[in-house]
Amino acid sequence: MSADTPRRIVLLRHAKAEWSQDSDHERPLAERGRKDAPVAGRRLADSGTVFDLALCSTATRTRETWKLAVHEFAQRPRTVYEERLYEASLGELIALFGETPDDVRNLLVVAHNPGMHGAADALSGTAEGDALARMTRDGFPTAAYAVVEFSGPWKSLENGVGKLVEYWTPND
Repeated sequence: MSADTPRRIVLLRHAKAEWSQDSDHERPLAERGRKDAPVAGRRLADSGTVFDLALCSTATRTRETWKLAVHEFAQRPRTVYEERLYEASLGELIALFGETPDDVRNLLVVAHNPGMHGAADALSGTAEGDALARMTRDGFPTAAYAVVEFSGPWKSLENGVGKLVEYWTPND
């Protein structure tokens, strides 16, 4: 791929999880989360984007979200379960996205807030329509996703280089 190849990163927050006395990392999806995750997956599948790679946090709720969402896809991307996505800072997330191989055009990330909202906001220098205003107003609820497009190699990913082209929540 050339250096100016358009790229797309989809930032999907895990679906609604149970509150638990156990480890935060091991929290499973709540009933609402089990309903919302496939809806998000169907919406992504219907977009026509074919994902080359999915990065998923190792937390139980993100793995369960991904399993239910990807079931809706005609073509399932290679999936990497990445421990660094759990509790990552904004800088750590952007650095991790920058490690994406250059042959990947479309990347899907399943992880947590505040990271998903922060990354979508930070990467988006511009936005289509009311996507940024809606994301600011709504926050980034569970099972929501943002689609950011940019040109150039993944290692060039930094604040403000992308365009927020879609923001979706299960309430849409």
